[in-house]
Amino acid sequence: MDHVNRFESRVTFRLLRLEYGVALLACAVLFLLHLSEVRWWAAVLLFLYIDLIGYLPGAVAFRRSGDGRIPRVYYVLYNTMHSFLTHAVVLGVWAAAWGPEWAFLAVPIHLCGDRALFGNFLKSFAVRFEPVAVPAFVEFEKRVVAQSGAERPTPARV
Repeated sequence: MDHVNRFESRVTFRLLRLEYGVALLACAVLFLLHLSEVRWWAAVLLFLYIDLIGYLPGAVAFRRSGDGRIPRVYYVLYNTMHSFLTHAVVLGVWAAAWGPEWAFLAVPIHLCGDRALFGNFLKSFAVRFEPVAVPAFVEFEKRVVAQSGAERPTPARV
């Protein structure tokens, strides 16, 4: 919400996801408009390598751990591979070496899709690798909403 209160309300989180959804739609439209110019092996590689390196190792480690705790390296891998900054460098090097191409859109489609469709952003060391509600945060959110009165529960959530 701001640099001091680093959390999102339900409404601001939905709005943030909506912004990524608009970016996802724009990238998907561009991709479809240039479908005949897309090198498919490159698009598939660029789309999949993000999760092959950044998500799957951590997900496997999380499922294998008895208590859900995994080494921080898995968080670092996830955050590195799900960062637009990382891919600016990767695609910049690729473009310098072999030229830009429409397959590059696979990266923002993946990253914007994760954020817009699944609500997955970068991972904090303070939470489990896979989403699990933190009881203290649930209580905090209830108190903030009750105190502010800004977001009242909808009838479906009462």
